[in-house]
Order: sequence, then structure tokens, then C-alpha cells
Amino acid sequence: MLKIKNLNYSVLEKDSKKDILKDINIEFNSGKTYCITGPNGSGKSTLVKMIIGILRQTDGNIVFDGKDISNLEIDQRANLGISFAFQKPVTFKGLKVRDLLDIASGKKNDFSSVCSYLSEVGLCAKDYINRYIDDNLSGGELKRIEIAMALARKCKLNIFDEPEAGIDLWSFDNLTEVFSSLKDCCNIIVSHQRKILEMADYIVLLKDGVIEKVGTLKELEPLLQKPTCARLAR
Repeated sequence: MLKIKNLNYSVLEKDSKKDILKDINIEFNSGKTYCITGPNGSGKSTLVKMIIGILRQTDGNIVFDGKDISNLEIDQRANLGISFAFQKPVTFKGLKVRDLLDIASGKKNDFSSVCSYLSEVGLCAKDYINRYIDDNLSGGELKRIEIAMALARKCKLNIFDEPEAGIDLWSFDNLTEVFSSLKDCCNIIVSHQRKILEMADYIVLLKDGVIEKVGTLKELEPLLQKPTCARLAR
């Protein structure tokens, strides 16, 4: 599905090179859910932004379904079946919720289909189908609509960057059920939340720009209990 080979990313900081990610090697397989976690500043969001093409690696390769996508643009990667849900969802002036779901699915959806996508993320289609995607929607509402778009796209690879941000407790419980149901594709979730760690098949622990360990929650529990990762285990 997705193979990352010898991936590195560095930036210039005060005329010197700063390594953000160092020699990342990992494979993500279809039908599995992975949670990327680790201390703040460990490179979690940087890694997923390189997978989607927002950032370009200093060196290394990203291979998706046997195709090297290292130098492809964002839209080209999206057309191959990769979706990305931002930590802070964007707004689209002049577009309604229905419009975005139609764009995401590549077809005109009937009310039943729209209702299905929105109900899965805890929204009532009757109340939201004709709402505009603007600042009148809360951060939590925008987040749920963005995840509904990911459901409508039916991508091979879904990437979620801290999906719990701005989500109330009830909605968060609902969303973990959504993630658990996405078993026909590969899902990568950046998160610190215990419930997401528990529902993931594998956890990728990043620290100081390197992968410290990949494994199940049971296997990584001792590392997550360390002082630098103490809040991950709550």
C-alpha cells in the first residue's frame, strides 16, 4: 500500500541545517489503522504532510500502490486515492455541505446518501445539507464535515491529523466508531488520545524525528508510560 523509504526532512534555521525527520522507513498496509503519536515537535504532522505532498522531503522516497509519488503534486496524489483531513479544517465560501460531498464522491448524491455520510459523523442531513461552509460553522462541525467528505471519497488511504481537535466528547466517541468502521482501506491518524491509540491496529511512536518503535498498544505501553510521553497514556 504505502512504503516510506529513507525519508529525511530538514530546514535551514539561523544559517544551519535542522533535521526534522531522520531516515524514516515504514510500511502502511491496506485494511489497517495506524496511529502516529509522540511528544510535541517529534515530526508527526510533518510526516503526514510529506505523504500528502504539502511538504517535499529533503531526500528519500514515498511509494503508493507500487508507484513512486515522491515528486507528485497534492492533486496528483489525491487522484491516486489519498485523502487528508487537516488539523484545522478549511472553509469554502459559496459552497454548501451538499456541494462538498458531491465533489468528494465525484457524483451527485441523493438525499439518502448525504444523510448516510453525515449521520456517520453525528450530523443531521436535514440541518446541514444546505449549510454554507463558512465561519458560521464551529470548528467541530467543520471537522465532522471534513471526515464525512473522506467517507464519501472512499479513498484507498485516509490521513487524519489530530481529528479530535475542537471536537466535543460525544462527537469524539462517535468519531472513534467511524474510524473503527473504515476497514476496507488504510487509515493513518495523528493523535495523542488514548481512545484512538486503543482502536488502532498499530502505533507508530515518533521521538526527535525518528521512529522509536512500531507495534500494538500492548507492545508500546512501557514506552508510552515514560515521563516524556506520560500524557499519551491517560
